[in-house]
Amino acid sequence: MNIDIGFFETLVAALLILFSGYLINGKVTFLKNNNIPEPVVGGIAFSLVSALLYGQLGLTINFDMSMKTPLMILFFTSVGLGASLKLLVKGGPKVLLFLGVASLYLVVQNAVGVSLALATDLHPMFGLFAGSVTLSGGHGTGATYAQLIQDSHNLQGVLEVAMAAATFGLVLGGLLGGPVARRLISRHQLQPSERPTRHHDMITYDPEDRDLVTPKRMMETLLILAFCMGSGSYVFEWLKAHSVPVPSFIVPLIIGIIITNVLELSGTYRISKACVDLWGTMALSIFLALALMSLRIWELLNLAGPMLFIILTQTLVLAGFAYFVTFRLMGKNYDAAIMAGGHCGFGLGATPTAVANMESLVSRFGPSPQAFLVVPMVGAFFIDITNAIVIQSYLALPLIK
Repeated sequence: MNIDIGFFETLVAALLILFSGYLINGKVTFLKNNNIPEPVVGGIAFSLVSALLYGQLGLTINFDMSMKTPLMILFFTSVGLGASLKLLVKGGPKVLLFLGVASLYLVVQNAVGVSLALATDLHPMFGLFAGSVTLSGGHGTGATYAQLIQDSHNLQGVLEVAMAAATFGLVLGGLLGGPVARRLISRHQLQPSERPTRHHDMITYDPEDRDLVTPKRMMETLLILAFCMGSGSYVFEWLKAHSVPVPSFIVPLIIGIIITNVLELSGTYRISKACVDLWGTMALSIFLALALMSLRIWELLNLAGPMLFIILTQTLVLAGFAYFVTFRLMGKNYDAAIMAGGHCGFGLGATPTAVANMESLVSRFGPSPQAFLVVPMVGAFFIDITNAIVIQSYLALPLIK
């Protein structure tokens, strides 16, 4: 039996699922300590209930998903508006170097995923979903590409695989960073270059940012987001008409990058990064809740074994890459070891996981202001852009078709 749910009822259900995630996270220490996103927790809990209803009663709930695409585009547009080249330059050569190292790993990560997918007789697209789409991209990128791939390739279980891989990656990323960095510090007898201080302050991306979140600023930011999305839709349709294959979110993201940097260079207007972040966070949270509401766990069973093998192999590959490549290229010093631990965090999980890894390390071994400047800046602002480029490059390969 099918039950169809309307637009407003779907929105209410999505918000209830989101807030149930907050409630569960507050009660379960393991989930909170490993930075599992609230919409993922709530969504998985609902999907288990949904699977129970399907298995026992044959009941399937169909939600109205018409708001998913606008929310997805809004989130990626906020990523573009946060990509300040001035901020990147301000971070210095280390930020550019770490961005290069992290981007190189995206290529490696997808190569491993696609190769193992082919070796285990899976469609190579699943290798991308056990690669940078979810492990470096997180739940938002995973859900976005799942929707695109389902529409274009008619692959079953893609969304389920994406959410499972991203969630498993978050946990593994939180577990991997500490041991890798501790091994580097112990083996090379590394010491911090600065005395203990209030290293928590170094998480701040821009110390001069004094934006106030007011209704007026939020509406000004929404106007800019809407302009990027609206103009991006026209450009997307034009590209589509001329047979240029790009995802719908790429164009407004690029327009957002152009607008934020033109405004910064001209000094005519300063976009509130706090408001951009709030709009992006709200859009992503509701989008993830909507995406997870339609999870059909029973369709994932045939893929569970091979996908688990790929993700565990990806964990070992990242451990080796962070240990031998990230550490060496970032300077082979104490700061480089902390950055290697952070790289494990967002190479498998997300930027908050990376920061949590580094917080744990510096609380034991001593401060690393440079790591807390470099890793969050790359993880929060720039890696999503290079990841989109890498993913599109792989999707263009004849092997993936």
